[in-house]
Amino acid sequence: MRLIKKRVVLHFPGFEPLDGKAHRARYERTARQSGKAWGFQAQLGEIDNRHGFAKFDVLAASDFWQTESRIHVFDHDVLVEQLSAKPAAKRIVDGFAACGSIIMDGGLVGYFRHAWRFGLFFTFPFVLMLLGLMLMAVIALAPMGFGLNVRHMIWSLPAAAAFFYLFLSFAERFYTLHLFADWEMAVALGRMDRPEFDAWLERCATTAREALLEDADEYVISSHSMGSSVAAHVVGLLLEKEPALFDGKQVVFASLGSAVLQCALLSSAKALRARVGLIARCRSVFWLDVHCLTGAIHFYKVPVVAAAGHPDAPQARMQFIRVKQMLTPEHYKKIKLDFLRVHRQYVLGPDLRATFDFTLLTAGPVPAALVADGGLQKMPGL
Repeated sequence: MRLIKKRVVLHFPGFEPLDGKAHRARYERTARQSGKAWGFQAQLGEIDNRHGFAKFDVLAASDFWQTESRIHVFDHDVLVEQLSAKPAAKRIVDGFAACGSIIMDGGLVGYFRHAWRFGLFFTFPFVLMLLGLMLMAVIALAPMGFGLNVRHMIWSLPAAAAFFYLFLSFAERFYTLHLFADWEMAVALGRMDRPEFDAWLERCATTAREALLEDADEYVISSHSMGSSVAAHVVGLLLEKEPALFDGKQVVFASLGSAVLQCALLSSAKALRARVGLIARCRSVFWLDVHCLTGAIHFYKVPVVAAAGHPDAPQARMQFIRVKQMLTPEHYKKIKLDFLRVHRQYVLGPDLRATFDFTLLTAGPVPAALVADGGLQKMPGL
């Protein structure tokens, strides 16, 4: 096995309110945990934000190997902030509008057809919010229900408003408004009808192209959750403009807990589905699609390329992992009921050695394409 000495990573995070600085801090914590489990050390360089996207260097080494990696982070915090900065009433209205768009575009049917748990993930925040709105209406109209004079609404309306304020605090324990914004972005990436999103993707593509011109043994394009749709757009956009861009390079597209189909199953997502096909058919790209049994927020065991309308194209190589095998029993017990926390484990540090490790995927000596074949267990010194 030829070890990787130098790597370039293009990382597309999930839908979280984290900027490049926060992602670097997370990576540092993750690398520290991973190093403790596997017996290596990782030193991170200072962050460079000059071109609008963060990048930093990582030197990972043990007594038996040393790998230099440059991590480029294409976070979409600016879009998350834009979607989340609106007043609560506006976020609720826009969220339900996104829900309607997804249903009209066939997304709901597609979700339950391919992955019923993802279908439940889609419906959950909207059902919860509808319940809250219905209870608020019941409180507001209570005087009329009991045959009281309309003047009693002087107390029922403030009571209804107070209830809904408390309900929103309760609903945020389940990230409800955050998920409303997530579905807004899913519609935007599917329909490609918002100029600010299109311009941002073009900026990503320009910066990604520059990163891919850097010298390296391997290029890893890692993506998590919603970031997989962003990555598919960006990489597909590059291939549309320069079909030979990856020629002669060792490129791995690693989609972790991928939500590409969250957007690609919308009937309007023609551009995204076409770009998925371009990536799948690019001979220089090895697509590694990492799935987790206990993760509800992805399409478990669904062949993403075929489901996106390309059954005749080379399919992504699936790797199946278990969060339970990455953490101590006490740690897993603490997080197992938090579906978003379990979903983040793809890019967080482990307590134990397992078949998948995000730090080693992006900064370790084993070629990323071999991770699915138990390559981590073949590292020198283990």
